[in-house]
Amino acid sequence: MKTTISEKAFLKRVLADPSGGWELDYGVLRQKPPMTMEHNHLQSLVAALLSRQLDLTTYEVRQAGHARVASDSYYIPDVFVLPVELLHRGRHRPDVVDAHDEPFPLVVEIWSPSTGGYDVNAKLPEYQRRGDQEIWYIHPYERTLRAWRRQPDGSYVESPHTNGQIQPVALPGVTIDLDILFA
Repeated sequence: MKTTISEKAFLKRVLADPSGGWELDYGVLRQKPPMTMEHNHLQSLVAALLSRQLDLTTYEVRQAGHARVASDSYYIPDVFVLPVELLHRGRHRPDVVDAHDEPFPLVVEIWSPSTGGYDVNAKLPEYQRRGDQEIWYIHPYERTLRAWRRQPDGSYVESPHTNGQIQPVALPGVTIDLDILFA
């Protein structure tokens, strides 16, 4: 049986070790392991491609921070798009963990050997539970991007992509060319 910790203890741990990559999965403390070079390359590339196309007074592309699902579940997406208005609450305060309850317009997870199953089986359903508008799961070696898009009734429609361009529904004017991403 795994030991669980409280939300308060989790937040204390994150503040004490902000670069530790701490997540909370149904009360169980987890630390994100180091990632492969390919994972980190794609993470940086996705963030750069998004940042170039977004109005930075409206959105910030993040590679750090937490998606809070509930008091016992906090996850660190590989990349997410954060509305700038959500930054105002905790900025300039050393006692506030970078964690957000509100759904993101886009969340991206990238497959890695150490976390691939966990990302799909644990994190992706929780992002849907949060109501994130679009969720991407990129597999660098299969050269695929699976997208889940939230529908008006709260359900998600999944679509696979292997080449061409994809446009996040909640980010008008943004296009990611998969041929560049997977080059």
